[in-house]
Amino acid sequence: MNDTDLRILQLNGSGYCCAQIMILLCLDNLQRENPDLVRSMQGLCLGTGDCSGTCGIMTSGICALALYGGKGVENEEEDDRLPLVVENFREWFVSTSLGQYGGTKCSDILGENCAAPKPDRCGKLLVDAYAKLIEILVDAGFDPYTGREINDEF
Repeated sequence: MNDTDLRILQLNGSGYCCAQIMILLCLDNLQRENPDLVRSMQGLCLGTGDCSGTCGIMTSGICALALYGGKGVENEEEDDRLPLVVENFREWFVSTSLGQYGGTKCSDILGENCAAPKPDRCGKLLVDAYAKLIEILVDAGFDPYTGREINDEF
């Protein structure tokens, strides 16, 4: 087990769902707190609540990418790289989820009993998705720990 695995277990043990954990991992990297954002991510849990929607790991991963490249204030612009990193993550998630579980909905991943996450499925997918998200950010030139471009001068 690495530090990320332990942090995911700790957050899960504290009652956070997959979507909240994904955004909390990114906020941890940036050394920020944003309870309102974390709270709002709960709406993505269990496929938007009833397991019929897209897995919260995928949707929160896309939200996490926008944390790095999206527009946040009036005089700010979306980073030109955002659509590409979102598409790369989405393609990876769809391919992975289709291959392992037959679909991208929570019900595809969890199966018939969709009332609660399954650590062997959700936990592994969350670990893999977070690692892929970091890889995509770095490949696009984002520093996942500062939010700046990797080549920015300090």
